Amino acid sequence: MRAAVVQVPGETPVVAEHPAPAAGTGRTVVRVSAAPIVPLDLLCASGTSYFGRPAVPYVPGVQGVGVVESSTTLPTGTRVWFATSAGMAPGDGSLAELCAVPDADVVPVTADVPDAALAALGLSAVAAWMSLTWRGGLRAGEHVLVLGAGGAVGQAAVGAAKVLGAGRVVAVARSEESRARALAAGADETLAPGADVDALAARLAVATGGRLDVVVDPVFGAAATAASRVLSPAGRLVNLGGASGDVAEFSSAVLRAKSASVLGYTNNALTVEQRRGALTAVAEHAAAGALAVAHEQVALADAAGAWRRQATGDPGVRLVLTP
Repeated sequence: MRAAVVQVPGETPVVAEHPAPAAGTGRTVVRVSAAPIVPLDLLCASGTSYFGRPAVPYVPGVQGVGVVESSTTLPTGTRVWFATSAGMAPGDGSLAELCAVPDADVVPVTADVPDAALAALGLSAVAAWMSLTWRGGLRAGEHVLVLGAGGAVGQAAVGAAKVLGAGRVVAVARSEESRARALAAGADETLAPGADVDALAARLAVATGGRLDVVVDPVFGAAATAASRVLSPAGRLVNLGGASGDVAEFSSAVLRAKSASVLGYTNNALTVEQRRGALTAVAEHAAAGALAVAHEQVALADAAGAWRRQATGDPGVRLVLTP
């Protein structure tokens, strides 16, 4: 089969012939129709991640969409979304014509959403959905702030907050293009972050209308510090990334006075049932036009160029390979 193959950690994958995956007990073989290149793929393939140096050659790609080629649990031809551990554990991933996946990591999809659009949402949208629901406990009418709103998680979080009944959604994003994507996703207002924490906190207080119940934070750093100061009583800040740094400063007096919460989130903590439920909900709302992530389809043959573009280009536009 044709696949994008990492031959040396840290180097760009090359499109080449690669052994097709074998069927086996507990494994579903999927014919891939769409597979995104995501930051986790780049990190794992670098050879410098906390997962260690991957065994090469291997096919990267931690998620994708396709149809069942062979399985003992699903009929052939079933449309599915799937996740892999490529780069985190031995084995191949989704950037190929075929991919073998543990049965538990395959989710049947019946919602009428295009394959590339669903692949672009994928685990980013699962993270956004579960940050708001499971960790953030969002209730209808509450006000939501999304940091890093131009990225994939941010775009999905803005749309998910509106779907879940948020009364107001404010988005923070650096570039004009990112803020435009946040508005397209459904944000009521967008702001540029800025380096002055006090000034940003003041602007956030005005933009959120003096009420801030849930913060979705994939950036941390100064933006998270400013957001924490604006939280309403019993407000919740859910952190799921550190794009702007690994350190933020929180006032004990502010958090205690408001009984506010700072909560961590990772997709790795989800049960199989939670991930399936979130992915299914995301797909249904995407089919209804309420959830989307900006994306561009790229042929598998152009995987090397797409890999370099995703590493150095606009992180808010997801590149999706279409074998």
